[in-house]
Amino acid sequence: MQYALSRSHEEATIEGFRKRPEFAAEYLNSILEEGDQQELLVAIRRIAQAFGGVSEIAEQAELNAKSLYRALSPQGNPELKSLTALLKAMGMRLAIQPILSRHA
Repeated sequence: MQYALSRSHEEATIEGFRKRPEFAAEYLNSILEEGDQQELLVAIRRIAQAFGGVSEIAEQAELNAKSLYRALSPQGNPELKSLTALLKAMGMRLAIQPILSRHA
């Protein structure tokens, strides 16, 4: 009897981020629209797992891994410079868009 290999939802999501970086960007954008800073930091940490882990991303971004773990904790408060370096190491960037008025 053969058993199907199973994986957690978390593992499947991380693999999805790895295979489709645009999915990771959409995920972050949805959190920026509707979430808060705490949710955003946890999401970035999840996405970092798809790109080699926080330690690997910290090295690529030339950031201290221990500080980055702390900055991406739910209580973290990373500097904009660190956040942009981290996103760049994952092949992403911050962008500003106007909020379209619904009453135009």
